[in-house]
Amino acid sequence: MTEFTSVGRSATDRASRYGSQLVKHFTHKDLEGSWEDTRGFVRFSLGLASFEALDDALVMRVECSSEEDVARLRDVVERHLVRFGTRDELTVTWS
Repeated sequence: MTEFTSVGRSATDRASRYGSQLVKHFTHKDLEGSWEDTRGFVRFSLGLASFEALDDALVMRVECSSEEDVARLRDVVERHLVRFGTRDELTVTWS
């Protein structure tokens, strides 16, 4: 099976806070996931989202079985992060 991947980056000095908040939010919706130290993941029906907190950014990686699912999962992750980070005016750049 072919995997499609996209990596996003959001500049913030509070990456660990936002990463753990995302994981906590989604796992409260009965999705599998965890956050430890500076890394975490959430398993969605569409695919896997993983998060890594760096000193200056939160890096997000989505892996799915189709390009369409990658686009959907990127949208879900980005919308939630931007909403949680409204005060810090967070944005995400995907590659």
